[in-house]
Amino acid sequence: MKKVLIILACGLLISCGNSAENQSEAETVPETKSDSVKSPDIASIEKDLKEKGYQTFSYKSGDTTYLMQQYFMVFLKSGATRSQDSTEAAELQKKHMEHLSWLSEEGYTSLTGPMGDDGDLRGIVVFNTATQKEADSLANLDPMVKAGRLKVEVHPWWVAKGGKLQ
Repeated sequence: MKKVLIILACGLLISCGNSAENQSEAETVPETKSDSVKSPDIASIEKDLKEKGYQTFSYKSGDTTYLMQQYFMVFLKSGATRSQDSTEAAELQKKHMEHLSWLSEEGYTSLTGPMGDDGDLRGIVVFNTATQKEADSLANLDPMVKAGRLKVEVHPWWVAKGGKLQ
């Protein structure tokens, strides 16, 4: 029994040591501003993105170098076919939400949300794809779009890599 306790204690100490090691490694990673990426990382991140077909550019402002990436903002608008009965509309909404979840899980989208009013513009999806054609194709796979209840409008949009909403 003593041997088991000693082995467990050693395991605990080792795992705590690794945890502290990981924590100190994490603390030595340079912090980045929420709207920028530190210069030493810019070249490798930009190179990787360009190799994958993404459009990017970087610029320096003061001590900060910003890496800009082209995203695609998709406006979901009311489509011409909105005459589905409530059961069909509810089923389309369920499939629409499943599609949006899939896009997010696969890393195709960065932001998604409905509008807060009842106008023609129903929602916005920001796609993180290499091309506008890919964003358009993925948006048009939405069951609501296929049924004509929604239509898509796609626009290129430039954002600083690592930026966030505040």
